[in-house]
Amino acid sequence: MKNDGLLVVISGPAGTGKGTVVKELMQDEKIRVSVSATTRSPREGEENGFHYHFLTREAFLQMIEKDGFLEYAQYCGNFYGSPKEQAESWMQEGMDVILEIEVQGCRKIKEKNPECVSIFVMPPSMEVLEQRLRGRGTETEEVILRRLERAKEEIRLSADYDYIVVNDTVEQCAADIRCVLKAEKLRAKRFVK
Repeated sequence: MKNDGLLVVISGPAGTGKGTVVKELMQDEKIRVSVSATTRSPREGEENGFHYHFLTREAFLQMIEKDGFLEYAQYCGNFYGSPKEQAESWMQEGMDVILEIEVQGCRKIKEKNPECVSIFVMPPSMEVLEQRLRGRGTETEEVILRRLERAKEEIRLSADYDYIVVNDTVEQCAADIRCVLKAEKLRAKRFVK
């Protein structure tokens, strides 16, 4: 009986706190978070291999040719993707690997890896989401309104996910996700292959 880790996709609208929840989950020694690769230039303070794997366009395209990504997309002229090799290695070691990606990326992952576990982090309400976005104090009114509209679209697509977890508090949301992962590991299909 093999004890591989799970491939876990976590998505949700901007402002739901999914990044904070993922940081909470990372306290578990059996959870790893995939670091995305990108062709964009590093921003001030970003470290290669920690925030992103910064690649040249040529290197990224070579990885695409070699099927080196779990998923990838082009956005605003740059490529972004989830490297496959490290994730597969961790899963073979029994680690659960989290990909914190957009809804579109989740679709691609599920097409190539139907056994993945997809979790949508939902805000407690649209009012709370708006408060969180405004509380950041980092975006213009126009950007906040765009993010709220996009959130409505993403929430409509949440039915495509295996699980929906509400982030009322970070601790409870992370606990709920840990329960999902435990239950997934007990599914009969993971034992009988």
